[in-house]
Amino acid sequence: MVANHPVKSAGSNMTGAHLLAAALQRHGVKEIFGQSIPSALFLAAPDYGIRQIGYRTENAGAAMADAYARTSGKVAVVTAQNGPAATLLVPGLAEAFKASIPMVAIVQDVSRRFTDKNAFQELDHFALFGGVAKWVRRVADPQRIDDYVDMAFTAAGSGRAGPAVLLVPLDVLDERPDLDPAAPQRSASLGAFPLDRTVADPERIAAAADLIAAAKAPIVIAGGGVHSSQAWAQLEAVQALGLPVATTVMGKGAVAEGNPLSVGVVGYFMAPRGRSSHLRSLVTEADVVILVGNRTNQNGTDSWSLYPKNATYIHIDIESSEVGRNYEALRLVGDAKLTLAALEAELRKRDLSAVASRRSRLEATIASGRTAHDEDMKRLVDMDAAPLRPERILADIDAVLTPETITVADASYSSIWIANFLTAQKAGQRFLTPRGIAGLGWGLPYAIGAKTARPDAPVICLTGDGGFGHVWSELETARRMKLPVVVVVLNNQILGYQKHAELSLFGDFTDVCDFEAVDHAAIARAVGCDGIRVEKPSDFLPALKNALASGQTTVLDVITDQRAYPPITSFEGKEALNY
Repeated sequence: MVANHPVKSAGSNMTGAHLLAAALQRHGVKEIFGQSIPSALFLAAPDYGIRQIGYRTENAGAAMADAYARTSGKVAVVTAQNGPAATLLVPGLAEAFKASIPMVAIVQDVSRRFTDKNAFQELDHFALFGGVAKWVRRVADPQRIDDYVDMAFTAAGSGRAGPAVLLVPLDVLDERPDLDPAAPQRSASLGAFPLDRTVADPERIAAAADLIAAAKAPIVIAGGGVHSSQAWAQLEAVQALGLPVATTVMGKGAVAEGNPLSVGVVGYFMAPRGRSSHLRSLVTEADVVILVGNRTNQNGTDSWSLYPKNATYIHIDIESSEVGRNYEALRLVGDAKLTLAALEAELRKRDLSAVASRRSRLEATIASGRTAHDEDMKRLVDMDAAPLRPERILADIDAVLTPETITVADASYSSIWIANFLTAQKAGQRFLTPRGIAGLGWGLPYAIGAKTARPDAPVICLTGDGGFGHVWSELETARRMKLPVVVVVLNNQILGYQKHAELSLFGDFTDVCDFEAVDHAAIARAVGCDGIRVEKPSDFLPALKNALASGQTTVLDVITDQRAYPPITSFEGKEALNY
C-alpha cells in the first residue's frame, strides 16, 4: 500500500496510472465504479487499497456512484472509456448535476498524438459533458495528474456539489514521468463533502429570526440540501423550538416523521391517500416559509401552486442562484448545517412565547391529519386485493424498516410511493430517489451504490417493471460484487405513469404503454440470484422478511393492480382513469 505521494526518486518507475491511483487514495477513495477501462488504472488500483465495482453498463455505473455519494458523504468516482461508453455516463451525470450530487468521472481519452485524427471512438468530450458537469478538463501532462485530480475533487465537492469530469489520454496513463523528488508534494484530502462550509450573513440571520419570532403560522420545508449538508441535528433543533417541518421527496428523512411537529412530504401528491393530504393548509396558509436546501422545483411545489403567494420567504441554500429563483426571499446563502445552527442560536435570543403558545394546537392539527389519512386508507384502499395494491406492499415494507434501512426507488411512481407510504424513523434516514431529472432505470443501480457505501445496512429497492427493464443486467453485478440487495418489482405490465398521464390528459393512451408479461423472478434466478413471484397479498411480507434474512440479492416480482396510481393531485376526478 502506497501512502500519500508514490514518488521516491527521480526517474521513478511509477506510471501515470499509479500516480492517478495514489492521488485518488489520498482523497479517501476506496471504491471506483468502472468496467475494464481505464485498464491501466484498474491494474494499479489494488496496490492503493482501491476496489473496483464492475458495473455492466455505464449509465448504471453513474447511478451507482450517485447513490454511493448520497449515502457515504464522500465524492464518488466512476470511470468510462472514450466514445460510446462516455456517452452512456451522460444521464447519470445529468441527474447528479441537477440534484447537486458530487462525483468525479474519469474518462479515458485517445492518445495525445492521435488527437483530432479520427482515432478509434474519438469524440469531443468537452462538448459531450458541457451541459451535465460543473467542470471538464483534460490532463495533458502526467506530471500534472495530482494537480488535476485535486481540481476535480474541489469542483465536485465545493459550493453546490455536482459532477466533475477528468479526461485522461491513454498514453498519459502509460507514461513514466521523470518527477523531481524534491518538488512539493500534495497532501490535502478533498474527498468528503461539503468541502468548504460557509455561513450566511449574520445580519440576515438575525432578520430571519425576527421574522420567525413574529410569524403567526411559520413552516419549514426542507429539501435534499439538508442531507448533503448532514444538517439533521441542526434542523431538529430548530424544529424543537416549535416549528413544523415538511420535506420534499429528496428531503425525506431530514427529520423523523414520527415527531409531533413533522408534516411529512409535501408536493404534487397531496390528493386523498397522500399522507400529508389533510395538512395542506399548513403550507398554503403559512405566513413565513423557511426553505432549506430546497430547489422549489415543479414537482415539489405542485407546479408552483402549493406554496402561498403572499407569504414571506426565508431561503437557506449553498447556491446563491437558487435563492429567490421562484419565490423572492430573504437570502441566507450558506451551508445548511452552519446556517441552521446560527439561526437557532438567534431564535433563542428572541421572545418565542407566541411559537410556544401555538405548539399544542399545531401538534393536535398534525395528529388529526395523520388520523384522517389512516381513515382515508381504510375507506379508499382494499389492502387485501389481488392483484396487489402498492399501498399494501408499502405497508409491509414499512413494517420491516429499521432506522438503519436504506430504501431506494426508481423514478416515476416508485419515488412517490415511498415518499407517501414509508416512515422515516430517525433524522438522517436515507430514502434515495432520482429527482434531478428523474429518469427510469436508477432503482437497482442506486441500491448497489448504497450497499457499496453501507455494506452492513439493509437495502431495499422499489421499482416498476418499466424501470427495472432498463437494468436487469445489473443483478449479475450485485451477485458478482457480493452486494446483496432486495428488489421489489411492481409488475403491472404497463408504463404506469405514462399510461395514466395520457388517460388523464387525452382520455386515451399510446400503444407502447402496455408490455407483454415478463417473469422477473425467473430473470433473477437465471443470473444466480433469488427470485420469487408474489401474487397474493399474504405472501409478500413473509417473502420480504426471508429475502432480507437471506444475505442474497433477491427479486420479489409482485403482481400489482395496473389501475393503482399514487395520490397525484392532477389525477383527481379524471374519469378516464377508472378503466
